[in-house]
Amino acid sequence: MTTPLPSFAASAAYDDAPGPVLVEPETRRLDGVVREAYVPPFAPPVRHGSLAELPFENAAAVPDAVVLSRKGPDGTWGDVTATRFAAEVLAVANGFVAEGLMPGDRVAIMARTTYEWTLLDFAAWAAGLVTVPVYPTSSLFQTRWILQDSGAVALVTETAAQAASLGPELERIPDLRHLWVMEKGHVDRLAELGAGRPDGEIPVRRGMLGPDTLATLVYTSGTTGRPKGCALTHGNFFAEVDNAIELLYPVFKARTGDEPSVLLFLPMSHVFGRMVAVACVRARVRLGHAPSLKAQDLLPDLAAFRPTCLLTIPYMLEKVFNAARAKAEAGGRLSSFDRAAEAARRYGEAMEARQTGTGTGPGRALRTARAFYDPLVYRRIRNAMGGRVRYAICGGSPLGRRLAAFYAGAGIEIFEGYGLTETTGAATVTPPLKPRLGTVGWPLPGTRVRIAVDGEILISGAQVLRGYWDPQAGGVVPVARDGWLATGDMGELDDEGYLTITGRKKELLITAGGKSVAPAPLENWLRSHPLISHCLVLGDRRPYVSALITLDPDGITHWRRMNGKHPVPAELLVDDEELRAVLQRAVDEANKLVSRPESIRRFAVLPTDLTEESGHLTPSMKLRREAVLRDFAHVVEGLYGG
Repeated sequence: MTTPLPSFAASAAYDDAPGPVLVEPETRRLDGVVREAYVPPFAPPVRHGSLAELPFENAAAVPDAVVLSRKGPDGTWGDVTATRFAAEVLAVANGFVAEGLMPGDRVAIMARTTYEWTLLDFAAWAAGLVTVPVYPTSSLFQTRWILQDSGAVALVTETAAQAASLGPELERIPDLRHLWVMEKGHVDRLAELGAGRPDGEIPVRRGMLGPDTLATLVYTSGTTGRPKGCALTHGNFFAEVDNAIELLYPVFKARTGDEPSVLLFLPMSHVFGRMVAVACVRARVRLGHAPSLKAQDLLPDLAAFRPTCLLTIPYMLEKVFNAARAKAEAGGRLSSFDRAAEAARRYGEAMEARQTGTGTGPGRALRTARAFYDPLVYRRIRNAMGGRVRYAICGGSPLGRRLAAFYAGAGIEIFEGYGLTETTGAATVTPPLKPRLGTVGWPLPGTRVRIAVDGEILISGAQVLRGYWDPQAGGVVPVARDGWLATGDMGELDDEGYLTITGRKKELLITAGGKSVAPAPLENWLRSHPLISHCLVLGDRRPYVSALITLDPDGITHWRRMNGKHPVPAELLVDDEELRAVLQRAVDEANKLVSRPESIRRFAVLPTDLTEESGHLTPSMKLRREAVLRDFAHVVEGLYGG
């Protein structure tokens, strides 16, 4: 049960700045501390219809408008109009019907971030189906479990190898009747099959759908156990994307001559990518898909597509910054880069102060410094992202105040958010007119955020899932109690309703001395260091706090080159005295964030990085803590004299 709170005392304020009116959160206090924040919805609730209508509504309203771009085999991008996309959706939807799929059937999609993903999503909805994302990097066990648990009758894979890997398990997935492969042209074959059918059944199936109809089963990444299927409805998506579009008007509503566009490169199997894809189709913002996160693949895609907004995670923004700094150091311009970075941070913080009413904004000297460094540093960073990027929507983990301020000063506004699969994406977002760096913003319009007595974040809103999928219980089992979803995350609300994430409830460490330690702040700080790839802080029931650190391959290669170090095996590098001295200084800086009992006393450098392939990271780059501690138990014991 949640603790009752006193009545709301409204603290709404309004701003005359261009764009939508700024509505500050209403807050509730308990014992003088803000325990709840609420922002009323910016968009009216959708009472009828479903996501299946969006392609056809766009085709009717703006038939010639470019709503997507599709990368061809030769690497060039071709525009897809609203009319063409609706026709392709209709053809594939008819193909599903021709193959015997019935309303409510589940169809799984196992692919990277591609145009076909979005096409299949909307085609399945138009045919009255439920889509089930499967990460292309999922293990055979995870894939089989998701297909079995969801009762999927069809699976679309990107590659023949993915389909072939299921061979030994197919007899254990009795509901699966269809297996289609993108690279074999099966999606085109579905469209050809559907093109010859009358279109009458699809409008009938679309008419059967409503906001309360199940749209998708998105399985959690399973950091602590078997993945659970989050049952998200069409209404969940509408509540999420409609309010996000109104709030983030700089991203989704053009305010300049630049055509708004978004290039997706994060996994569409994750709700974050799906939510933004749906929002782009809803807002008629040109959407592109990039299947690879490797720099040699992604950078050409960014240069050719030239997005105005990126959907990203802190890890990517840290990589961009560290790569730019390393390049400057290699060219003998490190001191100039560091001065530019400091100027950008100060500029971003000054802009924040002006927007929040705590300062006058950048002074003349700071404006001059920013103008001087823009062509030398900031423009090069923006060019690496395609040259037109003005905004980035960032989630997954806290970005941190320093980096957020740097990008703001460098000309890229960061909209940081927080949410879960269970909340259809974002539950809080940085408000464009009043950012507070280092926080994850205010509640998304239409959302209430509450901090329980033990510090756990609770969320209520129309975007919160109906429940978890449980075929043994007959379908969807509700999870929210009294309308509140317990997130498992810990956080704090400040006096103005901004949320700060302090860690995971299950990850909270209790040392042998009884000191509670939230590992996230230390881990996030150290992960931003150019030589550090991942960090895991430990110390539960131990006499002191310690950490496991892995090395960033690009950062280490640069460090070796700059320090005249010859390449050596990783297991020898971890004991390099100069390297450990650098890492110790980073640990010392991180320790300034916490009290002495919470600080890291010892650390060990692991000889290999933590990756998804090794089983130590989820597809969304979160640590599988139990797997790391299990596989490196001997290293952990060494930190404590074992």
